[in-house]
Amino acid sequence: MKKICIIPALLILMGAVSTSCNKLLEVKPKSQITDQVYFKSETDFEPYVVGTYTSIRAFANSILYGDERSEELINGTNSRLTTAWSQILSPTVGALNYNGQYKAIGNVNLLLAKIEPFNFSNQAVKNKLKAEALCQRAYTYFFLVRVIGDTPLMLQAITTDDVPLLPRAKAADVMKQIFADLDMAISLFPDKNYANKYRFSYGAAQALKAEAKLWSAKVLAGGEQDFKDALTAAAAVESTGVSLLPNFKDVTTTRANAEIIMAAYYNRDETGANYGVNALPFLTAISNATNLDSIAYCLTSVNGQGGYQISKESRALFSGSPNDKRIPATFIIERQGSVQKSAWITKLPGNKYADDRVSDNDLIMWRLADIYLIEAEAYAGLNNADQAISYLNKVRTRAGIENYAGAADKPTIERAIFDERGRELFFENKRWYDIVRFHFGGTVDAYNYVPNLKGKTTPLFWPLSTTVLAANSKLVQTQGY
Repeated sequence: MKKICIIPALLILMGAVSTSCNKLLEVKPKSQITDQVYFKSETDFEPYVVGTYTSIRAFANSILYGDERSEELINGTNSRLTTAWSQILSPTVGALNYNGQYKAIGNVNLLLAKIEPFNFSNQAVKNKLKAEALCQRAYTYFFLVRVIGDTPLMLQAITTDDVPLLPRAKAADVMKQIFADLDMAISLFPDKNYANKYRFSYGAAQALKAEAKLWSAKVLAGGEQDFKDALTAAAAVESTGVSLLPNFKDVTTTRANAEIIMAAYYNRDETGANYGVNALPFLTAISNATNLDSIAYCLTSVNGQGGYQISKESRALFSGSPNDKRIPATFIIERQGSVQKSAWITKLPGNKYADDRVSDNDLIMWRLADIYLIEAEAYAGLNNADQAISYLNKVRTRAGIENYAGAADKPTIERAIFDERGRELFFENKRWYDIVRFHFGGTVDAYNYVPNLKGKTTPLFWPLSTTVLAANSKLVQTQGY
């Protein structure tokens, strides 16, 4: 996160918490927590909350789960796509080991347990820290629900060796906890201002709630009330003062801009880069390009790995509107003379420095255009075609394309919204989740829509790894594996 420095004592404490939460998976836990040496002053809580954002940023950077199984990507000259892209998943191949997620949840649980009885000189500060922690837990559980469905629900702080072994809770029950956490957080945030767009806020909590309500409405068949709740949360986001940028190209390249609700910060001097590094081509791979000067490339395959390219399916979404202003900020066709070669992604071009280009753009978690399309989807779910089209057109207008002029029936409008999300939010780590949601909503059939799923029966949710299953006899494998 921006300007975050985790002090050594905090790292030691969080490591201890992580070790204990890791024992959720073990039959014979052997953890030992020394949290009593840390939470001695109200000033200890702020750096702890800041430190826990390292996990949130890692989950936001998990393109394996949010994008690779979708139709958006194909292999580049230096392949980086995993077996998940090929839809080859099993308990031993591409399965989820959720240690990192439960370490993050355990850290939050400890913070919430310690902060509750602690007297603060400023109650608003305490409320804000609690709200951020609750949002972090909700975000992490929402990540798990979207990846594996049913998941263990751990809410207590683990401060002794007595670590419970938990079965998978029903996804619907986990979602209830997510909404309870978010509602509490929303009530605790002292105001609607964005003091820092790299941390959870009132607006980010509402954005997460709106997105989660759509998932609940469609994947868990929550129906009408969930759609209404999504609209209420989205309207609350709109009330926070965010606005669309005039130029789409600035959305992912300008830090903490007016359209951003929340993002994960990246700096060129950090260890590790954002997932955009996989899409940036390197010079030796494109040196014969006639339009080389128009391509954002790196000098070395360290800074740009050339592993992803945009698929023909995603490019086809733009084919009906060749003047769509989003195209140059989404992809570029490499040409060698008159021959069209690779199609390179330009959505996260990084920044060019004296020594090389570096992939250090922020990763957007939510922005206003996403919220508009959530509202369009929710209105369509409620059979309110006029409002659905109105919100759809807010996004299309900024893109410089014509207003929606298709049929006003629900299936057609929902497909238009799905396609618009494919154009507007390409490579923003949302497409696979969109595909699953619209699949359960009946708009698309994932097994016909995603090229690598055709002819396969791979479940849409991930399997748990054999390591996880072996460590906890109360767990059952994801259905279908």
